[in-house]
Amino acid sequence: MTRHLLDLGDAGGNAIAAMINDAIDRKAARLGWPKARPDADRPLEGRVLAMIFEKNSTRTRVSFDMAMRQLGGSSMVMDASSTQLGRGESIADTARVLSRLVDAIMIRTDDHAKAQEMAQYATVPVINGLTDRSHPCQIVADLLTIIEQGKALPGLELAWLGDGNNVLNSILEAAGLMKFNVRAGTPQGYDPDAGFVAAARDLGAKVILTRDANEAAAGADVVVTDTWVSMGQNHAAEKLAAMAPYQVNSALMRQAKPDAIFLHCLPAHIGEEVSEAVFESPQSVVFDEAENRIHAQKSILLWAFGLL
Repeated sequence: MTRHLLDLGDAGGNAIAAMINDAIDRKAARLGWPKARPDADRPLEGRVLAMIFEKNSTRTRVSFDMAMRQLGGSSMVMDASSTQLGRGESIADTARVLSRLVDAIMIRTDDHAKAQEMAQYATVPVINGLTDRSHPCQIVADLLTIIEQGKALPGLELAWLGDGNNVLNSILEAAGLMKFNVRAGTPQGYDPDAGFVAAARDLGAKVILTRDANEAAAGADVVVTDTWVSMGQNHAAEKLAAMAPYQVNSALMRQAKPDAIFLHCLPAHIGEEVSEAVFESPQSVVFDEAENRIHAQKSILLWAFGLL
């Protein structure tokens, strides 16, 4: 059966743990190497990944490309505007054609239904590089970063501040699978998807939704936020006003544990969702987190190919 990763649940907790362990090992094995030097085993030699971008990208684009290079494979970028997708060719037909031409597909798009349709018709692995519903690859990198910082996942207390968006949805999914707890401070009208909340609770995660930013951050091991206004969203002024009380600043970080770390999937809008003092502080590990996109995605790719 073809392995797709549209949400973290497609893999499950055991597979996510295996991905993280593999990423730790591969990252350590190439310490000090040039970035494009392939891993010693070159497990994806001869395989190519097609990357479809309907939304702009820096980290996803570069990290997937470098992940394939380090695994011994190659990749190609397909912007929707410069392919037949931009002229109305269906997702289904694109999936069936690409399945004859490449070994795997990564899609970064606005509508999760497009990724689902791609997976439905593709006969090669399809990986969600971001949709409006979820961002699973980012969260595998985040979990890797948390573990690198010496924090165990079971029983971890994670605080989320701001918009109940796709990143928070995937954090909630991870919480249920990896047995940690989430306290999300969000304004009225910006809660995470109720389905992700219920699923996390059903799997034993303690999930608290609050309007109080300090309550969300109290005693947290990890504090996470994201941009308040994502690409293509309207009503920016109204949303920014609603989000203002949820800024991650020094006063809020003092509510968390003294050794708490700060995560942000980037790009950051300094002065909005996070203060410069926090972003540049020793508690901020956002650039470790960004680098770990490569290492996490290498292991995701190996899982998708049935090699993990």
